[in-house]
Formats: sequence, C-alpha cells, structure tokens
Amino acid sequence: MAADLGMRRDSSRFLPRDRDDTYGTAFDAVFEAEGLDVILSAPRAPRMNAHGERVIGSIRREALDHVLIIGESHARWVLSSYQDHYNRHRPHRARQQLPPDADRRPATVHDLDDRRLLRTRVLGGVINEYRYVA
Repeated sequence: MAADLGMRRDSSRFLPRDRDDTYGTAFDAVFEAEGLDVILSAPRAPRMNAHGERVIGSIRREALDHVLIIGESHARWVLSSYQDHYNRHRPHRARQQLPPDADRRPATVHDLDDRRLLRTRVLGGVINEYRYVA
C-alpha cells in the first residue's frame, strides 16, 4: 500500500485518521515503516474532521466525479485548476457569496446592453465561470 505513494512519500509526513476499528495496528505499521506519523483523531469527537470532509466532498462532487484521471501529473493539474476556481471564483455562503480570495463584490451591472458576458471553461467545461466584460 505504501509503495503506491511513489514520489509523494517524500513530501508526506503524517497520516491523520479516525479511530475506526477497521484500521488496526497492521494498517498503522505499514505507514510507520515508511516514516509516516499516524495521528489519531480525538476520542468521541465525531465532527473533528468535518471541515476537511466538507472540502474533500466538494472537490469530489464538483471535479473528480466528472474527470477521468489518467496519472499523477493529471491529478495534480485537475486539483490545481479546481483550487484556483474554488479560491478565486466560486461563491461561498459563509462569505456572503464571495470567493476566499475576493475582498469586495464586483461592480453591479445595470445596463446589460453595454456589457457582454464572458464564459471561462475550467477543466474542459466541467466547471464554467462567468463575468461581464466591457
């Protein structure tokens, strides 16, 4: 299993996981033999990983479920493209529909005849971003 990590093994230092009985000491031993520190979540804290699970679910639903990954470099490109979309263009409820990298709302367009809508395709059209241009 750890051999599948390939080149990533050098950059990985930790393996966070929950306390599920599915994972035993043999599971931990494989990763510890590769020099990874296994970090267990706090006992009786079922929502400890909620933020991470939410982000991973968004990545899966919005990008990975629609793209056939053909290798590690392709997976890195897909995740990098999605990260750019997520941080610069995708609206977030917790930020009043602003992306994380935006500090203010774009100007409201009242006269649509003077503006045209520009569509930018992300991930070959899996995700579309729209904005008005003069």
